[in-house]
Amino acid sequence: MSAMLNELEITGRARTHVLQFHEPTRFAAQQEAGEAFLAMRAAAAKDGINVVPVSSFRDFQTQLRIWNYKFSGQRPLYDIHGVARDFGSLTPEQVIDCILNWSALPGGSRHQWGTEIDVVDGAAPALYEPMLLPQEVASGGIYERLHKWLDANIAKFGFFRPYEHYQGGMYPEPWHLSYAPLSTKVIGQVSADLLTEVIEASPVLGKDLLLPRIPEIFRNHILNFNRAPSA
Repeated sequence: MSAMLNELEITGRARTHVLQFHEPTRFAAQQEAGEAFLAMRAAAAKDGINVVPVSSFRDFQTQLRIWNYKFSGQRPLYDIHGVARDFGSLTPEQVIDCILNWSALPGGSRHQWGTEIDVVDGAAPALYEPMLLPQEVASGGIYERLHKWLDANIAKFGFFRPYEHYQGGMYPEPWHLSYAPLSTKVIGQVSADLLTEVIEASPVLGKDLLLPRIPEIFRNHILNFNRAPSA
């Protein structure tokens, strides 16, 4: 499947570029990315690692809902250490900054492209609810073993971590894997003008504050990621 996406696909307003996979759990991705993930999962299984996708393709409406819940205080905001922030003490501008540290602007999420998969270890206790926070992957964390395997193996299957290290944009998300052969091409199709058009037409909370900041958000939170080793 070609990495060239149309504007609806890039911004998650269409899903014509992704397929629904049904193993190990339901997840959606571009065909090539999904097949690479399943190959990586099979290799991990031979080493006793159960790589399970918890988030893959995410459409615009889902990203919008996440944003609006966080902007209105219905979902927690965290600092870089995974500690909850005091929502009531933050100005609307600070709330936007806190959201952007962990969640993309609707229309600007890499998860819209069908190239990104967040993973956990399916061998964790059945009742454990993944939080996707730093303490889970730290030394002694519930997903430490999974991430040691990923450290050594993801590049063999074309994946990399776009938010491996903090560099002034998104906080580290080692569980977020990106399929480089496709995602490194799609990023060139995203623009600040496209994001402005999408936000202007959407019911996103904080719109009046967001629109003047889109060039900065595009530069610091969308273009600012850890490149794949070969990119």
